[in-house]
Amino acid sequence: MAAMKKSALGQGLGDLFARTDADEVATLSDGSEFAEIPVGSISPNPQQPRTVFDEDDLQELAESIREFGVLQPIVVRRAGEDRFELVMGERRWRASQQAGRDTVPAIIRGTDDTALLRDALLENLHRANLNPIEEANAYAQLLQDFDCTKEDLAQRIHRSRPQVSNTLRLLNLPPRVQSKVAANVISAGHARALLGLDDAAEQERLADRIVAEGLSVRSTEEIVALGRGREEKRPMVRTPRMPSERERDLSTHLSDHFDTRVRVAIGRNKGKITIEFASGDDLERIMAILDGRTV
Repeated sequence: MAAMKKSALGQGLGDLFARTDADEVATLSDGSEFAEIPVGSISPNPQQPRTVFDEDDLQELAESIREFGVLQPIVVRRAGEDRFELVMGERRWRASQQAGRDTVPAIIRGTDDTALLRDALLENLHRANLNPIEEANAYAQLLQDFDCTKEDLAQRIHRSRPQVSNTLRLLNLPPRVQSKVAANVISAGHARALLGLDDAAEQERLADRIVAEGLSVRSTEEIVALGRGREEKRPMVRTPRMPSERERDLSTHLSDHFDTRVRVAIGRNKGKITIEFASGDDLERIMAILDGRTV
């Protein structure tokens, strides 16, 4: 990019956009810069959590850009001489390419890789444009890359901890079922109900039934609770008692709290709570929760 003349920022971005030419860079109060930069000099964010871009939506946005221009600047960081990497605004960048624009308005921000990932994830989470599986993968990536607990993550993204836990549990589903959720063939509510089945093959078979028969989330939950997830090829010796509403509520609450499957059975004179764990480390994690220690 040729050397650009810097100019002071006016009272706001509207004033800046109105008087900044393509060969100028304006310095913002936070030290970042605003400029029109060539679309070909921008590379996508390699850590972008969103993997699906609706072509119809992109085409509609491209038509708007042809008529009105890019109304909200994208955010980039420098990635070498005359090269930039996206931080936010990949849809606008893609649509600008489809619209045939040579340049796109951009805020140039100095950011390291950690901030790049966080900004991209938070933008997409807050815009609610991710499908449930992409959102679950974004949560998992945040937990791994920022080395924080689910409680910390929930606070950072302004979600409840049970919501974070329930979303992450979707990644325990087999790939075929995850694909159906990502494509919105079955809902996240259906998917959470399928997690009540222990066997991946049973989860896939019931997912196929949901699609074929148009089962509601409530019907799916009842099938799972009654133990009819697998094909009824063998006679059932005993039909499990369907949990009461109180038992289901307590099981869901405790499952969210311990981030594992918990069953609550309330009898006439006594009851039972069953907490499952996957490994020795998982048992230690649960014990830490029971002891009130930080996990």
